[in-house]
Amino acid sequence: MASGRILAGLDIGTTKICVIVAEVDDANQVNVVGVGTVPSEGLRRGIVINLEKTVHSISRAVEKAERMAGVEIKSVYAGIAGDHIRSINSRGVIAVSRKDNEIGPADVARVVDAAKAVAIPADREIIHVIPQEFIVDDQDGIKDPIGMSGIRLEAEIHIITGAVTSAKNICKSIERAGLRVEDLVLEPLASSHAVLGPDERDLGVVLIDIGGGTTDVAVFYEGSIRHTAIIGFGGTSITNDIAIGLRTPIDKAEELKIKHGCALSSMVSEDEKISVPGVGGRPTRELSRYVLSSMIEPRLEEICQLALKEVRKNHFADLLSAGVVVTGGTALMHGMTDLAEQVFEMPVRTGVPTGISGLVDSVSDPRFSTGVGLILHAFHSEEMDADYSKGVLSKISAGLRRLVDGFF
Repeated sequence: MASGRILAGLDIGTTKICVIVAEVDDANQVNVVGVGTVPSEGLRRGIVINLEKTVHSISRAVEKAERMAGVEIKSVYAGIAGDHIRSINSRGVIAVSRKDNEIGPADVARVVDAAKAVAIPADREIIHVIPQEFIVDDQDGIKDPIGMSGIRLEAEIHIITGAVTSAKNICKSIERAGLRVEDLVLEPLASSHAVLGPDERDLGVVLIDIGGGTTDVAVFYEGSIRHTAIIGFGGTSITNDIAIGLRTPIDKAEELKIKHGCALSSMVSEDEKISVPGVGGRPTRELSRYVLSSMIEPRLEEICQLALKEVRKNHFADLLSAGVVVTGGTALMHGMTDLAEQVFEMPVRTGVPTGISGLVDSVSDPRFSTGVGLILHAFHSEEMDADYSKGVLSKISAGLRRLVDGFF
């Protein structure tokens, strides 16, 4: 039975819904105490297409996690993704208000407000506003300008937006399952908390989270997020290719992908045979594993190429010394890192969640990167709120504190 502060992360994916419950103990250690995972129903590419089925899936996952943790979950930090997500970089400029030219929290709030004053279509809403750096009188690269002296203050920020209806439907599903939404967090941003180290963020790294319905891309450089994008292909696309190409049921195609799939056909012997179930009672056939791999490789290569195209949209593309981190369920496929290295021409590693204790064996898997990341996001947000409440930064509103999460 958990006795400390309880945090819950809800990863609403296309193929699975996962709830992770953690307890923050007296030593400020995040201990995972419960995990609930169920097949996802009612979603496609991160978007709710059947509200009742989504609510039912969330309720089942929550029930499993509560039973394991021995606690009641009342609120969650939920992930949001989908190819409706868009991101832009913006800059704001203000004059420092105080006569002695010392920059205060009010100035930071004003310059962030100035930077986010961009035209957003009525059908979209801002999900995150993340400061990248501040510039004081032409001196750039400043992370925290409060207390410094200057006349002119500028802020470069990263704005992430999503479709209003998609966000509302996710919140409605969670609330109808009897839970309160503490915050909606972009999934690649959450995953980054779990799988990236501070040194990788500083040197420059690409995070690729290949989920069931979508692939999330995030670029970090000098400790800040520089670009985010959602690609509308994922593990389900590969499963569908196999089902159509080998004429086998979807569930059997998923099994073949997991058991025998390989991202590079050059790594598979043509002599190795696999059994492929037929459709509608047709007999099982024997095929070469090489044929299966030759169907998987083009789709994964396409996903990596689309991710590379997103990375090259910003001028940090040639400065990413830490290479690429691939996470998500598809990252477990044999040959995935080798294929990614060929496409990106950079070192690639598989991202596994870290930074937690407790039931580590239950979540030390790329499939749980977003869920663990949501817990760590919640933990860092609460720690930041505690820091703000103790000092001068308490003058900044709670809303802005959430916007600058992970920055100060």
